[in-house]
Amino acid sequence: MAERRVNVGWAEGLHARPASIFVRAATAAGVPVTIAKGDGQPVNAASMLAVLGLGAQGGEEIVLASEAADADVALDRLAKLVAEGLEELPETV
Repeated sequence: MAERRVNVGWAEGLHARPASIFVRAATAAGVPVTIAKGDGQPVNAASMLAVLGLGAQGGEEIVLASEAADADVALDRLAKLVAEGLEELPETV
């Protein structure tokens, strides 16, 4: 299983707009991805309700993971998006 640990770069955390940006990016990743807060229970990263339910605050550590064989590139891109608090999924890492 591939995994990335990253601190949330959005000051407001994964709420409203940042969560929407993240969920759209996770959906577009092309591989199933889970997200967890710290060592908590992972949830589907493509589910807006699940991501909002995490209550991840700015600066908190989250864990992105996937069991897909080709998940490394997708996880790198999602980790960059979250860590830097970007407004859209980066085209390249």
